[in-house]
Amino acid sequence: MPAAFAGVYACVPLFPSFISLTSVAFPGVSLVPAPVVFAMLAFVCVLAIYAGTMLAVYRTGEPQPLLLPMLAWFCASMFSALVGLDPKAGVLFVSIFGLGIVWHCSLVKFWNDRFVTDAIFWSYLLSGTLAAAAALLMVATRTPAALYAIAHGRAVGTFVLPGELAAYLVVFIPIAFALARIARQRALRGLAWAGTIVGVVTLAATVSRAGWMGFAAACAFGLATSRGMRRSKAFAAGAAIVAGLIAVALFFNARHDPSEDYTRIAIWQAAIQVIDRFPLTGVGPFDFSRIYPFVRVPDGDVSAFHAHSLYLTFFAELGILGLSAFLWNLWTLAKALRERIPNAAPAGRTLALAAAAGLVGVAVQGLIDTMSVVIFGLWMPTMGFALAASRWREPADPQE
Repeated sequence: MPAAFAGVYACVPLFPSFISLTSVAFPGVSLVPAPVVFAMLAFVCVLAIYAGTMLAVYRTGEPQPLLLPMLAWFCASMFSALVGLDPKAGVLFVSIFGLGIVWHCSLVKFWNDRFVTDAIFWSYLLSGTLAAAAALLMVATRTPAALYAIAHGRAVGTFVLPGELAAYLVVFIPIAFALARIARQRALRGLAWAGTIVGVVTLAATVSRAGWMGFAAACAFGLATSRGMRRSKAFAAGAAIVAGLIAVALFFNARHDPSEDYTRIAIWQAAIQVIDRFPLTGVGPFDFSRIYPFVRVPDGDVSAFHAHSLYLTFFAELGILGLSAFLWNLWTLAKALRERIPNAAPAGRTLALAAAAGLVGVAVQGLIDTMSVVIFGLWMPTMGFALAASRWREPADPQE
């Protein structure tokens, strides 16, 4: 299991390239060749089969409070895919989405096994730091030229779109910062500090306004849940939000040519029209772009890959069934963490709250953006990360 966890966390920065398996045109450049995409998909499927087998063999242990809500979300999504506009593609992507359930359950189940946390921390920090550094290097050298041009000089790296990289970093930075504070191994602490610093610089270089506000919300949540005076925490959390708003105001249309502000409003109006026509099951996963030309308003973009809002996208593509299952997951997670956090060990509490802060951040970013890396590689695994960390039995000896 340690090797399996290390392998899947190393692949996360490449997950956005799964979008190249769709037949729709996306406004970005995937740097991962198609053979590598298929090989990575096969690799994570093998890991999921292995992890699923281990879950079946070792049935006793940690409870899985989110299993039923996650299965409900998966079944609602699969039903929407089967009755949607492109069942073949929908089933493929819901199946990939289902791998996240196995990943989540494995984290909760095997977190306290020997060497598991070491494998997760080292792989997550190494892959995240290298991915962020590579994105910065590409911006500095303006290579590949096509990626630099289509992103208007914003940091993207292997994430296809700047918002995808921003979403990844909104989750990565709080966890890296938490590990920099609690890790007992000096080398791991050093890597965590490097990841935190490089991650913050790269997040700034994405010039993703939604990502910046998501990160401000993550910081506000982290500050509000930290130990200390209530008034101080409230002031610090408010200051984080204000700082995010100032940054967005100062760089409102920076590296956005043309501005996307009014086109997003038109896309949201089109999404409402889709929801009005397919309220129960939606049009199917990743099928928003297929129906968009028929419902777009006259001044809207000719094409739209998604609804530019995580929640409108879920509602338009999965219907009220899928959206309700998603909200059920959020409510169950909040309830479980509220019960576990007060009794968690100090290190586990810090790490669980850091993961929760990342989830809050992408939830805020998702108000005005849709990030596939969140759907496939962050949401369910990070929920599992938070639940597992809240029950962490850290060994007394770092070498144990």
